[in-house]
Amino acid sequence: MKPSHAVAILSILSLLVAPSSSKVSISVAPTSVPKSGDPVTIKWSGLDSPSPLDWLGIYTPANSARRHFIGYIFLSSSPGWESGSGTVTIPLVNMRSDYQFRIFHWTESEINPDKTDHDHNPLPRTKHLLAQSDPVTFEPGRGPEQVHLALTGGDGEMRVMFVTHDGKESFVKYGLTRDGLDRVAGTEVARYEREDMCDSPANDSVGWRDPGFIHDGVMLGLKDGKRYFYQVGSDSGGWSTIYTFVSPVKDSSETIAFLFGDMGTATPYSTYVRIQEESIATIKWISRDLEAIGDKPSLISHIGDISYARGYSWLWDNFFYQIEPVASKVPYMVCIGNHEYDWLLQPWKPDWSSAVYGKDGGGECGVPYSLRFRMPGNSSEPTGSRAPATRNLYYSFDMGVVHFVYFSTETNFLAGSKQYEFLKKDLESVNRTKTPYVVVQGHRPMYTTSYETRDRPFRERLQEHLEPLLVKNNVSLALWGHVHRYERFCPLNNFTCGSLGIEGERWEAYPVHLVIGMAGQDWQPIWQPRADHLTDPIFPQPVRSLYRGGEFGYVRLVANREKLTLLYVGNHDGEVHDAVEIMASGQVLNGVGRAASSNDSSVAPHQGLGTRVSWYVGVASVLALGAFLGYVLGFVSRARREGGPKAQWTAVKSEET
Repeated sequence: MKPSHAVAILSILSLLVAPSSSKVSISVAPTSVPKSGDPVTIKWSGLDSPSPLDWLGIYTPANSARRHFIGYIFLSSSPGWESGSGTVTIPLVNMRSDYQFRIFHWTESEINPDKTDHDHNPLPRTKHLLAQSDPVTFEPGRGPEQVHLALTGGDGEMRVMFVTHDGKESFVKYGLTRDGLDRVAGTEVARYEREDMCDSPANDSVGWRDPGFIHDGVMLGLKDGKRYFYQVGSDSGGWSTIYTFVSPVKDSSETIAFLFGDMGTATPYSTYVRIQEESIATIKWISRDLEAIGDKPSLISHIGDISYARGYSWLWDNFFYQIEPVASKVPYMVCIGNHEYDWLLQPWKPDWSSAVYGKDGGGECGVPYSLRFRMPGNSSEPTGSRAPATRNLYYSFDMGVVHFVYFSTETNFLAGSKQYEFLKKDLESVNRTKTPYVVVQGHRPMYTTSYETRDRPFRERLQEHLEPLLVKNNVSLALWGHVHRYERFCPLNNFTCGSLGIEGERWEAYPVHLVIGMAGQDWQPIWQPRADHLTDPIFPQPVRSLYRGGEFGYVRLVANREKLTLLYVGNHDGEVHDAVEIMASGQVLNGVGRAASSNDSSVAPHQGLGTRVSWYVGVASVLALGAFLGYVLGFVSRARREGGPKAQWTAVKSEET
């Protein structure tokens, strides 16, 4: 048989296998969308012999190649899909380009086991295109999006950042009333290019999307503790909605903060990497808390693994859309994690770290993180490539009675490094009369009882080089992410618990370590099993680990000149499930007193977060029981959690059981 005849026969067979596309129709409405988050509805009909694997591809820009979709939805998710017709409604995020939706036929026989997503599910194939929609655009003149605040480190200032599609001159208008935005601040503009990325998928067509232009302005001359209103944009490009925030109070006697790590973002479609559905609940409960505190200033602290974009740039856009309801109200402070930075050729990669620092950043090498955020200070490290220097690595600031310190676990922190010298000087110079509490934050933990062996050489160096600084300078709290669970340790020095002084004995002001990487990402290895029975599902809880929780959530910090209280809030019910109090003297209280009753009005989450929190420390007996159960309980699946009573609490959760 001639080759030309074989090609002709194969072409005919492919037509027989695939459903006819001539009768398949697809429509989308509306075709013009005002702003991010507004929904569109996609309808299709005329699909003969539908397969459970037929799928809807989501594309932006609309002219993207077939294999460069940003997400997909199986048509079988629509009720009645077997009839060949269906409907899907999803919100869109403004990517500064048009969208298109395409329907593809796909069968089990065409699954390629080598083409999978982050969860090892086969990625849809694009061979059989059946229909494609008209383009969907965003209305022009609606103003910038992705608005978020940050502290500058200066008194009477607040930074605001946002994104436009063209980078033209834009401004920040602000004032003390909604109708009196009588002050104006200009903005600087920055952007990054595909060539700035260090590896794939960030610099591939499948991962790269134009990030727009990032604007950075600072509101100056703010009065202490006042509610301000602001708006960003320009007359030519349009103005945003009016946002509001409460300015910090210099030398305030109170501090409120909401802290977590590893949150990520959630999309209404599947994509190449795992998304973080629980991030929605984290933002929801923090929004509730912000409403509860009213006109008190506060901040949010996100300690690494920010968006989990990992080189798929539209996930950064989705992340900033998702956090805008809170990040436009309070400063959103961050530090770098492995999923923002790590790549194979990163400059600092000592021999002991070959198994620690891999390619978790998806080729981004810190570029989106460095330009989309701007934290206090001027720390930076060169990338050794065309990519701009990595910023926002280490810095500190005071807010109320707390001195907050952030540092990078992904760049050199060893004795003698620039970062080490910054930390040493900063911790030694804290005014403990002004800020009696010091909170240090980094991404990878110094202590964890998770069965994470890859980072052991890293933890050993962290304990060798940085723990003496924390202990010597009486750091109150050390907060970490990376492990996607909550764990609270006793006041620690070299794996040894310090005395609490509860029985009148001499107490020691060691740092209290907490792992708080439970805000969204759900993959995590098991807790540390017994050394001589590694395969048995029994996970002893060491004495130094006082509480281990498997539920998603965040921590709420409330401090005054008497004490600092840290509360673990669970996403499954929005209630507090662990607490620790640290006195201004440095003494740590782990909970002595009464347990609150269910009808005690002082425990309501909306009641006086700044003053009515000491009751939480009265749940010692409940927490002790939770710690005991932690020896034998594994993680309960998400389905069980969602189907069970809302008040049910699982002390320790494991995906393996």
